[in-house]
Amino acid sequence: MSLIEDEPQTVQAEPIRLLTRVICPHCWETFPPEQVLWISEHVELLGDSMLGPERQQRFLPSRFTVGGDAIDARGMTCRNLACPHCHLAIPRALLEMEPLFFSILGSPASGKSYFLTTMTWQLRQILPMQFHVAFTDADPTANRLLNAWEESLFLNAEESHPIPLGNLIRKTELQGELYDTVAYGQQTVSYPRPFLFTVRPQKGHAHADSGRLARMLCLYDNAGEHFQPGQDTTSSPVTRHLAHSRAVMFLFDPTQDPRFRAACRGSSTFSDGMAQNAGRLSRQETVLNEAAARIRRHAGLPHSAPYDRPLIVVLSKLDEWNHLLDTDRDGDHWRTQGGVTGIDMDHIEHLSELLRRILLHYCPETVAAADAFAKDVTYIAISSLGSKVARDPSSSLPSIRPAEIQPISVTAPLLYCLTRTSSRLIPRFVKKGR
Repeated sequence: MSLIEDEPQTVQAEPIRLLTRVICPHCWETFPPEQVLWISEHVELLGDSMLGPERQQRFLPSRFTVGGDAIDARGMTCRNLACPHCHLAIPRALLEMEPLFFSILGSPASGKSYFLTTMTWQLRQILPMQFHVAFTDADPTANRLLNAWEESLFLNAEESHPIPLGNLIRKTELQGELYDTVAYGQQTVSYPRPFLFTVRPQKGHAHADSGRLARMLCLYDNAGEHFQPGQDTTSSPVTRHLAHSRAVMFLFDPTQDPRFRAACRGSSTFSDGMAQNAGRLSRQETVLNEAAARIRRHAGLPHSAPYDRPLIVVLSKLDEWNHLLDTDRDGDHWRTQGGVTGIDMDHIEHLSELLRRILLHYCPETVAAADAFAKDVTYIAISSLGSKVARDPSSSLPSIRPAEIQPISVTAPLLYCLTRTSSRLIPRFVKKGR
């Protein structure tokens, strides 16, 4: 028997391709990558001019390690980066990947946080398994709160016990954990914290070797009150990501409209579902009108100019009004053909037309607002939690057992956005001749 020894293997590092211009996901300013700041590591280097005395100093380095990491004034190796404009931390991948900004907006209590949480949780499974695309946290620290929400819904130790919805995900506030404060001299500005993900093809994808298809996905969860008129100011420009968004998702809650409620009165879901929103009615089209005005203002567009990117009207809580949608909704919003999985555009657009008719019948002003906002409007119906939400007899609060959460089509809006903005990453199928 002879001994066979393998040749020592050396890892060949691929050259890093930096973007020529970087967009900060916090303040949305652009800058060349060579201007990026580093965050000091030494404990004595506390106190940043823009973020306050408890934050590590940001600096433009002059010394580096052999591996390319900056060295701070006390000789410590630094590994974290920051925006040169707002000094907030940004992931390194942002210097290499084209960002995709997608905005989610809606009225207060429309369910944006539940939609965002169930959507990202399911995308972590669906994208790798169905599309051979990795969907991972670009910055686990930035996504910490969203990860905690995912755990409360899908990895809850009390999964068989009814839990009030307010205990699973707290209402998004105007200030707090989802916002950062930056001081520009005497002016204090509040920015929303983005949720950041990397989306890249992996083994099995038709373009698995193309690193240029990787994207940095930037999502925001603003309080619904921020989309009301007068809430976007110089000191709180919390929705200005709308001007950079490649697509906008407007969450419309039918249970907040009295006409939808009247159409559902007497249905099997009314007592446990819509009855919980008896005192919560709102004019939701005003959110669309305000968003359109802000986009035009920040982009310098005429008042009548339509939005030239996709607008997706997401009708939520489908389980409570699905008897109005007289069609077969079985199956997924994607299909596989010739070994390639892609979004079924004909299926989505067929349902979109049906949903538009329903909304036009009960809420024509919302359809009119969407048509005035954008020339490319798609309607998608989803349910973030499923049909098991009910009042807990002991607390009289709307509750659900985590084990009974059954989202419906909750990934369809974002997958549709991805295939519209990067069809090589997420393919799509259409009829021949289109």
